[in-house]
Amino acid sequence: MTENDLLWLPARELVELQRRREVSAREILDAHFAQIDAVNPKVNAIITLAEDRARELAARADAAAARGELLGPLHGLPVAHKDLAPTKGIRTTYGSPLYADHVPDHDALVVEQLVHAGAVTVGKTNVPEFGAGIQSTNELFGPTRNPYDLSLTAGGSSGGAAAAVATGMVALADGGDTGGSLRNPATFCNVVGLRPSVGSVPMWPANDPFAPLSIQGPLGRTVDDVALQMAVLTRADPRSPWGLGDPSRFHAGLEDDFSDVPVAWSPDLGGQLAVDDAVRTAMDPVPAALAGISRRVGVAAPDMSGADEAFRTLRGWYRALNYGDRYAAHPEAFGIRVRQDIENGLATTSAGLMRAHKLRGLLFQRFAEFTREYRYLVTVTTQVLPWSAEELWPERIGHTRSENYLDCMRSMYWFTVLGVPALSVPAGFTADGLPVGVQIIGRSGDDLGVLRLARQIERILGAGQRRPAVALPVMGSGTDDARVTGGGTGSAPVTG
Repeated sequence: MTENDLLWLPARELVELQRRREVSAREILDAHFAQIDAVNPKVNAIITLAEDRARELAARADAAAARGELLGPLHGLPVAHKDLAPTKGIRTTYGSPLYADHVPDHDALVVEQLVHAGAVTVGKTNVPEFGAGIQSTNELFGPTRNPYDLSLTAGGSSGGAAAAVATGMVALADGGDTGGSLRNPATFCNVVGLRPSVGSVPMWPANDPFAPLSIQGPLGRTVDDVALQMAVLTRADPRSPWGLGDPSRFHAGLEDDFSDVPVAWSPDLGGQLAVDDAVRTAMDPVPAALAGISRRVGVAAPDMSGADEAFRTLRGWYRALNYGDRYAAHPEAFGIRVRQDIENGLATTSAGLMRAHKLRGLLFQRFAEFTREYRYLVTVTTQVLPWSAEELWPERIGHTRSENYLDCMRSMYWFTVLGVPALSVPAGFTADGLPVGVQIIGRSGDDLGVLRLARQIERILGAGQRRPAVALPVMGSGTDDARVTGGGTGSAPVTG
């Protein structure tokens, strides 16, 4: 087995090879480090490398394997953590100049969970400033580039994570999602991203542990890789009111019969969404794929009126809650995206906040009624294709002009408001070779059902099997001995 083979094997297979002592965690890590050396300078996905920490964790995994033990379901798998999640002893910048040299003294719960399950931390992935944006760029590191076209964006805010997974630099990655930050980069980078149901994944630290808008979740190259992470991330923790008592159901397998399950298909939610023509065209294979899965596919969409106002009001309030104090002290240090969000939140009145909650309640009830007729809704993940990596957001969505970065995220954040599971799975490519994903939305708490339906779509369409050329070996090419992590200023690696 070559180093290149180790980069693309499914997560469970990599763990099984270690269990049988056919490969070591150190060998897997070395293969991924070589890929980081070769690819990361081009895509700028991993902006802080934790080589010392990674080798320490890989050695721990190999010592356990030598005793005939596995550390957990993620034994020896290289992972990278989003640079919004604190990591003990490893630089965490939140994409902000205010935290350019910040090294936390604790791990976020998501990091603890993954490492406890045997994962090997290799570093941190690029984000927009404080996660505010659909383009993963900031003053410290510059933009993460799309593996399928380096002139374009990888999306955001988990763009670095998605690009790292797509290019084989890590086996798995964690991310977060408020308005689509797991789903958008998953689509742009041709991987799988799941925004879990509110209440399924515990989060710590958090200023308001009960706030349901932002959630953490998994990114992987396959639906099964994402399901494997869910078995780890959903374990309850006393520091958070969220989390499942028994996450073992995500080990139960993804096979299921959907032949008699009603599924709704709508690429533009019944005309409620502006969608680029190129995205619509790339969706052409999806209806036939759904017809091969269920004999009860209908064209339908829920009424999403009020979702815009509810989300934007709640998001602004949430931004002000988390960053208002720092903004008051250092307004000059905040970029336009975060500044707009915070100012909107600070201007929110109690009447506006009450109205947003009422609108969300009405939306949830309408969606609950919709899912009594259709168990799942399938639609586009993103309304647009990747745009220039030098621009914060696209100028237009179809024939509609964009005023800010949120305008092209409606297809995702409308479902954020509902708190339901929403997953992006690769669906196809445009004529120019850009990936497009399809979004699956289910009932609250039915994360496993969404994963199972996604597995059927994944199997039929097979789009996720196409690797980006930038990630594949070039015959006769050499690799620079210097390890480069990130671009722009302040990108020298910090090890932990």
